[in-house]
Amino acid sequence: MLKPADLLNALRRRSSEALPRTKSTYAALGQSQDKSQLITSPLVQDTAQAHIFTGSSRPLSSLQIQVLERIEACYQEAEISLKRAFPRPVTQFSLRGKSAGTAHLQQNRLRFNPVLLRENSEAFLTEVVPHEICHLLCFQLFGKTKPHGKEWQSLMLTVFKVNPSTTHSFNTTSVAGRDVEYRCACGPIRLSIRRHNKVLRGESRYICKRCKAHLTAI
Repeated sequence: MLKPADLLNALRRRSSEALPRTKSTYAALGQSQDKSQLITSPLVQDTAQAHIFTGSSRPLSSLQIQVLERIEACYQEAEISLKRAFPRPVTQFSLRGKSAGTAHLQQNRLRFNPVLLRENSEAFLTEVVPHEICHLLCFQLFGKTKPHGKEWQSLMLTVFKVNPSTTHSFNTTSVAGRDVEYRCACGPIRLSIRRHNKVLRGESRYICKRCKAHLTAI
């Protein structure tokens, strides 16, 4: 099995030839062949410009702008380390629940949890952002791989010098979803509010795995 450093060295050798300056290459570098179509870098404080990268018209908080700046810095680090250009992702702050972030590989899109960002800003910038970026880079470099396999770990360690933890350790009390108590022959069982709403709409009925009885709301 290749060590992380060997894996990245092999990748650098494969990417050592200069890339042709195609339209997509200019876009990845935040440049444009036509100055009238200049792509704005997220390394600005103007929130109106930052919306280009979020796909949203909502005003961005100062922390969200810092995330955009951190994303750009990480991509520049990756391009220097791996000697190739990468297209910048669309970034959104619309993730709910207990996850801090998620990467949509085929869409080249990042989604972050705004609540956990506010509560854990330092760890979010240093750990969560490169964690999710590495998923996108891994897909673009190697295709489909294990979510936290050796390729992803190698990028985390070699490019960003970040410990490749697979999950965060944030307090999720403030983002924990509400649940509703149901009952079967075994006793009380709690269903998520999402499943409860499906029951109310008549879309689903749930059965206890042990007693096989239908669950009923208390």
